[in-house]
Amino acid sequence: MEQISTPFTVDLRRLAVLRELQRRGSLARTAEALHLTPSAVSQQIAALAREAGIPLTEKDGRGVRLTGQARVLLAHADLIAAQLERARADLAAYGEGGGRGAVTIGCLSSGILGLLPDVLTALSERLPRVRVDVVESAPPDLFTALDGGQVDVAVAVDFASAPPRTDPRYSRTELLTDVMDIAVPAGHRLAGRGRIALRELAYESWIVGDPRSCVGAVARSVCAAAGFTPDIRHAVDDWAAVAALVEAGQGVALLPRLVRPVYAGRRLALLTTEGEPPSRHVFAAVRKGAEKDAVLATVLEELRACSHP
Repeated sequence: MEQISTPFTVDLRRLAVLRELQRRGSLARTAEALHLTPSAVSQQIAALAREAGIPLTEKDGRGVRLTGQARVLLAHADLIAAQLERARADLAAYGEGGGRGAVTIGCLSSGILGLLPDVLTALSERLPRVRVDVVESAPPDLFTALDGGQVDVAVAVDFASAPPRTDPRYSRTELLTDVMDIAVPAGHRLAGRGRIALRELAYESWIVGDPRSCVGAVARSVCAAAGFTPDIRHAVDDWAAVAALVEAGQGVALLPRLVRPVYAGRRLALLTTEGEPPSRHVFAAVRKGAEKDAVLATVLEELRACSHP
């Protein structure tokens, strides 16, 4: 008797929940990121496990972790998602005008300050019928939004919360290396030096952002590499506020060159560090396959062009 195989079907939305669980590492954090309850996340994962006929999670202490089968399933899901994005791009190119009516760019705050104004000006000339919206966001939330379609292009920096360069879900475009200078008050004892060893600031008060942010993490790591833990007196993420506090003599800080427009008029001194300067790498990402979309290809082209004027 001929054996009839059971059709293999899975819900792509449930795959997205599983992917978020892999990214966040816990049901609670996954639920928070997706604006669901932990119970709803568990139900989605359980339903996907029934559809696929495999166990997807296993106990890990008081939490859960993905099984090997779940990771295999997600690897195939990446390929499926990329093919669907290529189909979307082909259909957009087939239609009259060859493109979508709106694009949303998710971007870190310093990129909005130092990069996007020129990009948006160029896009208004090249894509006059396309609406371009901007959302301030950073990893991991930025890539959750990219996966979910709330964002079409993600502009981010390489650090722990960002996906690795080898992540098969995304097509990545390298943009620039953003060097960070040391900002000290204009009357500081080192203000006229130009170049210093970072350890000369070991006994200074520091103004440093959230450790979960890229610059906050970089400041802590470069100080540690120089042999000291910074005395963080002010925890501030807003660049204009950081510059104002430095100007007021409240401490020293690392300021990215990308945000120079917000501190160019301040009375402070910018110093470079001896050796390799602290820096961060800025890149753009779209969902794999979406780089074939004519409109998104134009956005990526202008991001590259404005990163290297």
